[in-house]
Formats: sequence, structure tokens, C-alpha cells
Amino acid sequence: MAKKLRALVLCFILVTLLLILQCKVGVHAILHPVDFLALQSIRKRLDDMPGSNFFASWDFTSDPCNFAGVYCDSDKVIALNLGDPRAGSPGVIGRLDPAIGKLSALAEFSVVPGRIIGSLPHSLSQLTNLRFLAISRNFLSGEIPTSLGQLHNLRTLDLSYNQLTGVIPTTIGTLPALSNLILSHNRLNGSVPSFVSQTLTRLDLKHNDLSGSLEPESLPPSLHFLSLSWNRLSGPVDRALNRLDQLNYLDLSLNQFTGCIPGRVFTFPLTNLQLERNAFLGPVQPAGQVTIPTVDLSYNRLSGQISPMFSTVQNLYLNNNRFTGRVPGSLVGRLLAASIQTLYLQHNYLTGIEIDPTAEIPLSSSLCLQYNCMVPPVQTPCPLKAGTQKTRPTAQCDEWRG
Repeated sequence: MAKKLRALVLCFILVTLLLILQCKVGVHAILHPVDFLALQSIRKRLDDMPGSNFFASWDFTSDPCNFAGVYCDSDKVIALNLGDPRAGSPGVIGRLDPAIGKLSALAEFSVVPGRIIGSLPHSLSQLTNLRFLAISRNFLSGEIPTSLGQLHNLRTLDLSYNQLTGVIPTTIGTLPALSNLILSHNRLNGSVPSFVSQTLTRLDLKHNDLSGSLEPESLPPSLHFLSLSWNRLSGPVDRALNRLDQLNYLDLSLNQFTGCIPGRVFTFPLTNLQLERNAFLGPVQPAGQVTIPTVDLSYNRLSGQISPMFSTVQNLYLNNNRFTGRVPGSLVGRLLAASIQTLYLQHNYLTGIEIDPTAEIPLSSSLCLQYNCMVPPVQTPCPLKAGTQKTRPTAQCDEWRG
């Protein structure tokens, strides 16, 4: 009787252990069928580029949550990173399947640089939980879907270095949580939309074909990084810039902006101020001593005398403007002390500079003075683009003074 009792107890313990084990195994839920089928469709339209084995782990007889680049929470895919993220590794090739819109819990979707062709699926707009969308350095074409404006949780949109055309949808500007918008190096046209997000910190639209003017209220004061270079934007920028006092990077170069450069912009906490190759005009009067390391105002229509407030800039490009008068002595002193590394003043209407002809320019510094209304008192190497003529013709100088 005791033996039978012990056997029953052992059997009970064994059954209990099996039940506990089954419960523990059951914690790892099977991927939802809709997500499973969506991943299968996505995989069918894509392949590894030569040298990549990213899809080697995508064996649909096993758990897709263990696939490379697939991250799950419970039975849903929450992140999908296609391609090997290691620097220099080849990416994937093919097209994005509309089934991506079936991954209803997806919060992050990225594709490493590769050869993704075709247009962005409109089904992306169904991913209402999406916070991060980055498909950079591929071959996407067509227009940016207007329906992306439905992604109210989207914080980062990076579609840079593709072949996208058309306008930037105004709906993108209505995204309330947007923090980073990077659409550089495409073929986008039209104007810069207005942005309602008060958390937008990075706006990079360089190397496109954008035109029109910057409306004063279109850019939020929250911006830290603004690059609009290599477009066809025009009109004044003073009212828009005066609101952006948190900028630490500003590049408006190679556009057709006009009007004056507001003195307040020189007080912003910038590391780089690039306003070259526009049509800015008038005098430049910084509100105080300029502490921005690099200031490039070259190839504009700026006039008046050079402000001594620029003497604390390390790399100063004022060439190819209409500056007149003498070069401030404070700039010369800082140059000879090697505090100024680059001082380009060529192709202006300057009439003098206080420098000893025997002074030695430090090897770490560059000075260019040619093609002004004076004979350069020191001979220093200039960039090739400055030409070979040392002094501006007298007739031009007389006409400018007159």
C-alpha cells in the first residue's frame, strides 16, 4: 500500500512539473499570423546584395522573432531593420512590399544603404505606431506619399540620398511629434512647408531643387540644425532667422537669398555659419564679438567696412563681395598670432591693410588679399579660383567710390 502511495505521489509531481514546463514554454507566444505572412511577402521582394548574408537566418520553419533585424513584443513585430547595419557592409536589393503596412505594431523601420528601388508603399501610412522611418542611400523614386502625414507618432523621417521627386507634402509639416526630417540629396521641388512641431530639432533639405521664400513662421524656434544649401530658395531670411536662436548649425549656401544678414545671427551658439553664394547685400554688423569658429559669407553682395568683431573667428571667408575701406588691425594681429587660420578677403574693394611687409604669416594660417583696390603689401598664396591679377583695375575702384 505504501509503494502504491509513493508511486501516486511521484506521478503527481511529474505531471505538475510537466504542466509548469508547458506554462513556461507558452510565455514565448507564436508570431501573429498576419505579421508572419507580412514578413514572408517582404522577404519575397528582397534579396541580399553580393557579399551580404543578412537573409541567411530568415528560415520560415523557425520563429521569425529570431530573424536578423526582426524584433518582437509578445506576438507582434515592433521593429524591422533590413540589412546589415555594420559600416561598409552591403545592403539589400529589391522593392518594398506593401505588406509592410500589415505590421500594425511596428514602431521602427529602417533599411541600410543598398539598392532598394521603386516608390514608397502608401501602406506605410497604416503604421500608426511608427516613430522611426529611415530609408537612406538607396534608389527610391517617385513622390513622398501625402498619406505619411497620418503618422502622428513619427519622430524621425530620413529619406536622404535617394531619387525622390515632386514636392514635400504639406502634411509632413503637420506631424506633431516630428523631431528629425532629413530629405537631403533628392530631386524634390516646390517650397519648404510650414512646420507645426515644436520639437523639430533637425531639418536637412540640402541638395534638392526647392524654390520660393522662407516664411517667417514656417520654421519652429526649436531647430538646432538647419541645412537648406544647394537649392533655388530666394527672398529675405532675416525675420525667419531671428526666431531661431537655438541653432548650432546653419547652412543656407548656394541659394538665391537676398536682403541683409541680421546681426543677431552672429550671437547664435553656432559652430558653422555658411551663407556663401547667395545675393545677400548691405553692411554686416554683428551685435558683439563673434565666437563662431567658421564664418563663410563669400560670393554675395555685401558692402561697407569689415567689422572688427570678426577678429575672434578662426576661419573667415569674406571674399567676392563689395567690402570697402581698410582691413581692421585687430584681424591682422590675430592672424599674425595664428589665432586666425583662414582670412580670405580677395575680390573686394578694400583700400588698405596695416601689416609690415616683412611680417611672416604663420604656416598654419592663410591670407589672401588680391584683386582689391590696393597693392597687397605681402605676397601670400591664394586659392586658384582667385585668379592671377593682384590688383583690381583703377577704373573699377573709381567707379565704386563714385
